[in-house]
Amino acid sequence: MSFNVENIRNQFPILSQEIDGNPLVYLDSAATTQKPQTVIDAIVSYYTESNSNVHRGAHYLADKATRLYEGARDTIASFINAASREEVIWTSGTTESINIVANGLAHQLVASDEIIVTEMEHHANLVTWQQACKKSGATLKVAPMNDKGELDLVAFEALLNSNTKLVAMPQVSNALGTINPLDRLIPLAKSVDALVLIDGAQGIAHGNVDVQTLGCDFYIFSGHKLFGPTGIGVLWGKKSLLETWPVWLVGGEMISEVTYQDATWGVLPNRLEAGTPNMAGAIGLGAAIEWFMALDQDAVLEYEKELIRYATERAEAFDGLTIVGQAENKVGVLSFNLDGHHPADVGFLLDKQGIAVRTGDHCAQPLMNRLGVPGTARASFSVYTTRADIDALFNGLEKVKSMLG
Repeated sequence: MSFNVENIRNQFPILSQEIDGNPLVYLDSAATTQKPQTVIDAIVSYYTESNSNVHRGAHYLADKATRLYEGARDTIASFINAASREEVIWTSGTTESINIVANGLAHQLVASDEIIVTEMEHHANLVTWQQACKKSGATLKVAPMNDKGELDLVAFEALLNSNTKLVAMPQVSNALGTINPLDRLIPLAKSVDALVLIDGAQGIAHGNVDVQTLGCDFYIFSGHKLFGPTGIGVLWGKKSLLETWPVWLVGGEMISEVTYQDATWGVLPNRLEAGTPNMAGAIGLGAAIEWFMALDQDAVLEYEKELIRYATERAEAFDGLTIVGQAENKVGVLSFNLDGHHPADVGFLLDKQGIAVRTGDHCAQPLMNRLGVPGTARASFSVYTTRADIDALFNGLEKVKSMLG
């Protein structure tokens, strides 16, 4: 297996620091991944050598910045196997991407229409559809999951009918790590001619994403969960849809003709990218994907599977620890509670040992209510995570137990 985790770690400068005298053990990659030096260098290089607004200047720096910016779009299109580079729309992140689709769909829905989401949604892929239904009078339906955190496929199929206009679901649950079987779910949704939106925020960094093979209509993700900077994301959609999708944000760059009385919109991707874009963010994300694509993807997947297997074994052997979310098919996410103690207390005491996890409801309050817990502590892994990090977590939890009593 051509994968050397120590070589990977050496490319992430932030991982070498100490917290309160303890080596940093970063186990919060589901919240945001750390950035390799090549991404940091690409952003610094843009600001020190290429900084200019794109598309609009007739000078060297503008041309150079435009080439870098649009080159990053080409990188994204190749990475997800988009049919056309015009299908790649820059946004500020997953949340804005979903809102663009939801606001557009709200104009097309009628009272008899239905939208399906799942019990495991992040708020960004739930509240947006709630609001779209409120605006249009459409009905929001929620596909249930079992106690292991897996979607109930029979119940999901039973919800589908001729009134289903869109199914919006995560590729991977941010709170549980569950990998949804999109190869089964998407064809079911398409059998009733529903549009399908996939929230790929958690899935994009854990596997080969091919939007052509998936067969969805929209796939969205954030750069900061894929080793790139914050404030940049991607909305991919089928060109036939995006060409006529109702615009949400209007202003400069996205127009074709403007008078004092009216305006017409430009062609893709401009029509959905109003205003001055996040050039540095796009260039940084392009660099992050180039870095990620250079890794042996099969080796990465196998390594991450081994990490979650090892972490699960350690968790199951740990007295007083309850794993929350035990799907058969998971990415490197271990959500847990400890001896009835509040997750925030657990996270605080781990932090004092230099161990970074996330605690709370993970922007999935309805999911936590479904599971009957106030929240969880969540350790999440990436390509730079080691077995030693996982060992440090459980050694840290032993100390937490002794302190909490």
